[in-house]
Amino acid sequence: MPVILRINGYRFFFYSNEGDPREPAHIHVSKAGNEAKIWLEPEAVLSRNDGFGARELREVISIATEHRAFFTEKWHEYFA
Repeated sequence: MPVILRINGYRFFFYSNEGDPREPAHIHVSKAGNEAKIWLEPEAVLSRNDGFGARELREVISIATEHRAFFTEKWHEYFA
């Protein structure tokens, strides 16, 4: 499970096995036992949330939006 970024206590990562067929580019984020999945293309959009409150989700999506190009680049490098 490659960790791409750690910021504000959040860990942004991919799972090594992202399904067959592989899903579109996305990033997982976890903190304190909570986890969310965010689609990266065409923009950062919440796919799934397991435990984050509304304020944390806004922060997570904001971080994902800010780093979307970097996450997308790393996704394509890793799964190429």
